[in-house]
Amino acid sequence: MPSESNFVKLRYRLVPDHLIGEVLSKKWVDNAIPLAMLVCVVAVFGNLIPEFFTQSNLQSTSRQYGEFALVCLAMMTVIVVGGIDLSVGSNFALGNFTTLALLNLAGFSLPATIPIVILVCGGVGLLNGFLIGYLRLRAFLTTLVTLIIVRAVVDMLLLKYAQPMSVGFFESELWDLMGLGGIAGVPFSFIVLVIVAVIGHIALTRSRPGWRTMAIGGSRRSAHNIGLPVRGTVCAAYTLSGMLCGVAGMLYAARLSGAGSDTGMGLEISALTAAVLGGNSLGGGRGSVVKALIGAVIVLILTNGVLRIGLNSGSGPMVLGLTLLFAVFVDVRWLKNRDKLLSKLYVSPTYIGLPPPRSITAGSDSALALNDRLAGVETIGLGDVESPEDVILDDDDFLYCGTRQGDIVRFTPPEYQHSEVYAHIGGAPLGMAFDKAGNLLVCVGGMGLYKIDRDRNVVKVTDETNRSTFSVIDDSRLRLADDLDIAPDGRVFFSEATIRYEMHDWPVDALESRGNGRIICFDPKTAKTHTAVKNLVFPNGICLAHDGQSILFAESWACRISRYWISGPKAGKVELVLDKLPGYPDNINRASDGTYWVALMGMRSPALDVALRMPAFRRRMARRIAPDQWLYPNLNIGCVARFDDQGQVIESLWDRGAKNHPMITSMREHRGWLYLGGITNNRIGRIRLENADPTWTGFRSYWSGT
Repeated sequence: MPSESNFVKLRYRLVPDHLIGEVLSKKWVDNAIPLAMLVCVVAVFGNLIPEFFTQSNLQSTSRQYGEFALVCLAMMTVIVVGGIDLSVGSNFALGNFTTLALLNLAGFSLPATIPIVILVCGGVGLLNGFLIGYLRLRAFLTTLVTLIIVRAVVDMLLLKYAQPMSVGFFESELWDLMGLGGIAGVPFSFIVLVIVAVIGHIALTRSRPGWRTMAIGGSRRSAHNIGLPVRGTVCAAYTLSGMLCGVAGMLYAARLSGAGSDTGMGLEISALTAAVLGGNSLGGGRGSVVKALIGAVIVLILTNGVLRIGLNSGSGPMVLGLTLLFAVFVDVRWLKNRDKLLSKLYVSPTYIGLPPPRSITAGSDSALALNDRLAGVETIGLGDVESPEDVILDDDDFLYCGTRQGDIVRFTPPEYQHSEVYAHIGGAPLGMAFDKAGNLLVCVGGMGLYKIDRDRNVVKVTDETNRSTFSVIDDSRLRLADDLDIAPDGRVFFSEATIRYEMHDWPVDALESRGNGRIICFDPKTAKTHTAVKNLVFPNGICLAHDGQSILFAESWACRISRYWISGPKAGKVELVLDKLPGYPDNINRASDGTYWVALMGMRSPALDVALRMPAFRRRMARRIAPDQWLYPNLNIGCVARFDDQGQVIESLWDRGAKNHPMITSMREHRGWLYLGGITNNRIGRIRLENADPTWTGFRSYWSGT
C-alpha cells in the first residue's frame, strides 16, 4: 500500500492533467483541427508537386490567395452575424467587369474607378442586407436570387461589351503594381489582404460593432431584447461583404485584364468551404478572421494541387464537396460536444494526503477539545445582513461587514442595533482591512481589490496581476480575491483562493484540491501588482504578524497555516507554522496578547480525507453524479481557535450544536469582545472574552506605532 500510494502521488505530481481542460477552454483550440489539416495538405502536395516550394510558385499562389481570401473574409463576415451570402461569386464577377469597363471603355482614371467599383459591389451587398436585415427574408434564398440576377446581368453585359473591352488596354504603373507587381517581393494583393485582415481582426475583437456582430450571430432574439441594433448590423455585414468582393474582383481584373462568363463561377462554394473549414460556425456567433484565412489557404492549395497533379476536371469539385461535408460535420459535432467534453476534463483532482488531525475529543486535555463556549453568543443584525464573510471594526468602534448584495454595512456602537449601507461595492465582498489613513480596503470575489475612502467613494485598486510565463489560462485576471492585510510600508498582501474557478464554483476547487491559489502583493508606491507566492491549496486568511516582518496565511483544503516573510533576512521564504488542523482554516486576525485567532469554517470528515488520496475516484464522481451529491467539506460546525507564533494552539471556542454560528469564516477581537462572521449566516455574533485587554483595538495594533 505505501508503494502504491507513493506511485499515485508521483503520477499526479508529474502529469499535469489539468492542462487538458485548460487547453480545451481556450478559444484558440478551435483552430487546432484546421491547422492540423493545413499541415497535412501542405505536406502531401509538397511531396507530390516538385516545384511546390519554389519562390515563383509561392509568389503566384500568394497572389491568388490575396484575391480568394478577401472573398472568404466576405463570407466569414455574414456567417458570423448568422447569415450566408451565396452571391459572393457573382458579385466578384461584377467587380471584375465594372473595373475593366470603366478603365477600358469609359476612360476613367484608376483613382476614380476604385471607389466606384467598391460602391457598385457594396450596393449589391446593401440590397442583400436590406432584404435580410430589415425585411427579414431568408438569407439563403435571398442571396441565391441575388446570385442568379447579378450573374445574368454580368453575362448580358459581357455579350455586348466583351469584345470592345478586350481591345482596350489601360496603362498605369499603379495598375501594373496591383496586377503583377509587389513590394519587396510580396504581391500587392497579398499586402492588401494583410491590411484588410488586420483591420478586420481589430474591428471584430476590439470594437463595439464587432462585439455586436458576434452577439447578434449568437442569438438575434437575445440581442434584440437587450437593445442591440440587429437590423442595422446585419445590413452592414452584407454591405461589407459586397465591398470586399468588389476589391477582390478589382485585383483579379488587374492580374488577368480580362473578363469571361466563368469568372467567379463556383466561388461561393469555395469561399463557404474555406470559411467553415477554418472553424467559423455556420450557426453564427463564432468565428474570426484568422479562421477564415486558414480555411482559405487549405482550399486554395487543395484546388490548385488537384489540377497540378493531373487529375481529371471533375476531381476538383468532388474534393471540394467532400471537404465541405467534412467541415460541416466537424463544425456540428465539435460545437455540440465541446462543452460536454470540457465539463468532463476541466475538473482535475490531484493527490493530497492530509496528516491525521489533532484530537478534538470532548473532555480531553487537547486545546481543540469540543466545548460549548459559543453557546452564549450575542447576535447582531439578525436577518438584516446576508453572508457577512468578514467583520471589522474601526477605532471609533463602528462595526463593518459585507453582504451578498455587494453592500458594506456599518453598525453603530455601542449596542449595534442600528445599521446603514456604508457603501455599495458590488460583487461578493470578502476580506477587509483598514489602512493607516482610515480607508477600508476590501477583497471582492470576481472583481479584485477595492478601496472605500473616508468620504465613502469606491475606487478600484487592482483587478489583475502579472501573468505567469507558462500558464495556459489567463491568470492575470483576479477571479477570487479572498482576504488581505497591510504591511507597515503600505504594501497590500492578499490571497487569491483559486485561479481556475469563479466565486460561485469555489466548492469545485475543494473537490480538486490542487495548488490553484496564490498570494499577491500590491505596492501603492508603484501601483504595480505581482504574485508573491503561488501553487497554494486554496489560500484564504491573511494576517500580518505582530513583528511586522511576515504574514501568516491559511491554506483551507490543506488544513494548515504557514508564514511568508516579507522583509528581514528570511524575506521570500515560506515556513510551516501550524498543521494537522481538524477543520478548514479561513480568516486569521491578531489577538490582544500577541497571539492570533483563526476561524475554522468547517470540519474534516474521514470520508473526504480518504477521497483526497483517491484522485481517480473524485474524477469519476465529478463526471458521473450531480454536483449537489459530491463529497464536500463539512461546513455546518463553527469553531474559533487561538494559536501563537510557534504554532501552539492555546484555546478553542466551539458551537458544538451548530445553533448559534454554524459556519464561522472570520473573527475580530476588539475591546475585550470577539466578533464573528460567517458567509452562510444571516447575522453577526459577538462574545465577551475573559482576560482580554478591554482597551485593545486592531486599528491601534497596526498603526499606533507608525
